[in-house]
Amino acid sequence: MNPILIAVICGVLGLGVASFLAFYVLKQDRGSKKVREISAAIKEGALAFLGREYKILAVFVIVVAIILGVVPSLGWLVSVAFIFGAVCSGLAGYIGMNIAIRANSRTAAAAQKSLSQGLRVSFRSGAIMGMCVVGIGILGLSILYFVFHTNSNFLFIIPG
Repeated sequence: MNPILIAVICGVLGLGVASFLAFYVLKQDRGSKKVREISAAIKEGALAFLGREYKILAVFVIVVAIILGVVPSLGWLVSVAFIFGAVCSGLAGYIGMNIAIRANSRTAAAAQKSLSQGLRVSFRSGAIMGMCVVGIGILGLSILYFVFHTNSNFLFIIPG
């Protein structure tokens, strides 16, 4: 079997597991009205932080991509790979933050029932981020390989 196909399948499976865990976490009880109010405030602050962080990171990524693009030994293909990697990383971060802020109240509500339930919700919500990082990372590398594998310098381009 083609190794790239195996990588794509593994990436899709990782995202599938993350989706399964997300459905489990998001169907849990959101807790009392007070817990939901606190969760809403945390969500508002976290999304404001993430929005500001991504604006700053976008400027940084653009500046670094330009620098990579003008360095003769690197070139624009390395810039493209760098930008693509930054987008994949940002996507994984957004998914992770979104699940984390939505899991807070559910973890608190589950912990009020039992420590075991609280830990189950907590660990599964944390695993979502890990599976997204791995799944998106593997798929991203597979896409870069597929796009650049005909270039004789593709092993130099992809780490960009």
